[in-house]
Amino acid sequence: MPLIPEEPQIHESAQGPRATPASGRVAPTPRPVPGPRPAAPSRPGRPGPVRPTPPVQRTPRDAAAKPGPSGPAAPAASTTPQIQLVPATAAGALDAAEEAVDLLLESGRAPGDVLVITTGEPHPWAAHELSFGEAAYWAQHDAGDDVFYADAAVAERAAPRPVVVVALNGGSEAAAATALSLAHSRAGGLLIVCGDPQRINAALGAGV
Repeated sequence: MPLIPEEPQIHESAQGPRATPASGRVAPTPRPVPGPRPAAPSRPGRPGPVRPTPPVQRTPRDAAAKPGPSGPAAPAASTTPQIQLVPATAAGALDAAEEAVDLLLESGRAPGDVLVITTGEPHPWAAHELSFGEAAYWAQHDAGDDVFYADAAVAERAAPRPVVVVALNGGSEAAAATALSLAHSRAGGLLIVCGDPQRINAALGAGV
């Protein structure tokens, strides 16, 4: 009968596809089509520029079309600095100022952003640097790459910085009021005053 010889052929052809898994190799899954890689994240601690697609910049025509809203935004930079009071005794004011500086640096402030003014004994750093002469001392100030410590008597020579820390570690009430007035004019955004709260309030009322 013609049906008998056809059966082996059907079985042989059916077994054909099953031979491939016997080799132990699984058919590889299709790889996704390579696309643009995500930008590498910047290192923690370094403010390096992020690489995603750059923001769309306005053309001069867009800027010219909206002259109104951009005008009043400029005076915001000339606002008075924020004042932060840190209660401390005269003996502990310098230590409180040091802790304030440490917190500022840990929060990401650059050392060159900070000026520290003392009203009593000078900071040990200032005393050390002045031992090499005033020229070397003020050269450190002009470099602007580190925290600068100045006595209230000479702080008028210091340039403005974003943050000014005042340690009321001695001196007269008049000296404290003068130092705070000077610090207020030198602080670009933040003024931190370490000392006795009553003395600070009296000095702020008289000097600022």
